[in-house]
Amino acid sequence: MGEARDKAGAAKRASVKLAQASAATRTDAIRAAASAVDADRAAILAANARDMERGRESGMPGPLLDRLMLDDARIDGIVSGMLEVAGQADPIGEVVGGRTLASGIRLTQVRVPLGVIAIVYEARPNVTADAICLALRSGNAVVLRGGSAARESCLAICEACREGIASVGLPADCATLLVSEGHDKTVELMHANGLVDVLIPRGGHSLIRTCVEQATVPVIQTGEGNCHVYVHAKANLDMALAIIENAKTQRPGVCNAIETVLVDTVVADEFLPCLVAACRDWHVLLHGDEATCAFARDAGLTECEQFLGATEADWATEYDALELAVRVVDGVDEAIDHINRFGTQHSECIVTDDVAASEAFLARVDAAAVYVNASTRFTDGGMFGLGAEIGISTQKLHARGPMGASALTTTKCLLRGEGQVRA
Repeated sequence: MGEARDKAGAAKRASVKLAQASAATRTDAIRAAASAVDADRAAILAANARDMERGRESGMPGPLLDRLMLDDARIDGIVSGMLEVAGQADPIGEVVGGRTLASGIRLTQVRVPLGVIAIVYEARPNVTADAICLALRSGNAVVLRGGSAARESCLAICEACREGIASVGLPADCATLLVSEGHDKTVELMHANGLVDVLIPRGGHSLIRTCVEQATVPVIQTGEGNCHVYVHAKANLDMALAIIENAKTQRPGVCNAIETVLVDTVVADEFLPCLVAACRDWHVLLHGDEATCAFARDAGLTECEQFLGATEADWATEYDALELAVRVVDGVDEAIDHINRFGTQHSECIVTDDVAASEAFLARVDAAAVYVNASTRFTDGGMFGLGAEIGISTQKLHARGPMGASALTTTKCLLRGEGQVRA
């Protein structure tokens, strides 16, 4: 066997013991893993410094370097998130339904682990810790395949967590990381039928498409974020500008950052000059429709350096950078149609004081998270009270939106009878 099947097999064996462990033992394992990450932070930061140096030398874009970077504050956040998961109610064994059948058999439906979860992700070392603690909370073993750009950071975090897991008597192989380089190892993991129960990719469009199209194990699609803010005719324009600034510039490389602003034609003459001027101050490159480009020229911006004419492709682009597409739309119906055509069913926002418009937007926009008068940056496991997330599902089967521990379970029907046989 190759490394992927070998480690998936070890995880499968570990998952049997993990599924039999008590909630208290799994809680202890999460806490021990968090303590080990905290204790090993110097080694983790040193590993991350080496990854960052390679990233800079290879010309990695700034937003991706930001995703890759760890410092003491971010490690504090990782540890805090793990401890928050440790303190959550355990989902395993939770009764989600039950009834007595016509036959007299008593049916109880309970949550159980999925088994072995494989996570394929890019330059996001924090995902290593998030995945491990959520897998432990939900009674699953996890096989991790981090991106080569973050290989030393991911390995340092994983080794610390394995040390903590083993210290409470659970198999260290409850969490394992593929270390060999090469796309063939990822493909091997995607084809590990019988060993991997579900694959969750976290990363850009190319990674997610590859997993969805090539995997033979079940896949939960996550993370593509072509998100929008629609500035309605009855929007508070100061509020709209503040929401756009936060949703675009706070961390432009993450999936819940916005990529397009839709401006209602009723407020375009008033709002577009403000937005163009703000984007200049924010160092955001505009990809504007004809109306937006006209305002950009009037403001003295230089074409190609500070704004570009938008093409049809721009409406479907996830920039992951300080770039923003802007389009004027004629009312809420056109805005919703645009979002449902070009969005990725992640996070969408309307800014308005009109209740009817907000309710129409909430009801008709097809996305995992739909906001009224709030930044899309809140679509996050921590912000949703999950402590951490395994990913943000943009599909409609099994789980949708930020996925915490409960989303990593399935159910089992327990049936208790008294000798009944079917006629």
